[in-house]
Amino acid sequence: YEIREKDNVVSEGALFCSKCSRFYPIIEEIPIMLPDELRNKEQEIEFLTNNKKNLPEKIITMANPWHL
Repeated sequence: YEIREKDNVVSEGALFCSKCSRFYPIIEEIPIMLPDELRNKEQEIEFLTNNKKNLPEKIITMANPWHL
């Protein structure tokens, strides 16, 4: 899900796996795709909070490993 793009590159957004309901943020053009135990909960909660109007409800309220 694209939030911002620049020169046809997604600069901010999220990837979502419909099978496991996990989301992976894209921050500064970089997809953050780490196993749950290496993910930065504080950074990802901040990402969700800052982008809750731009992302689908399923990511904001139901995604793994955390949601709002």
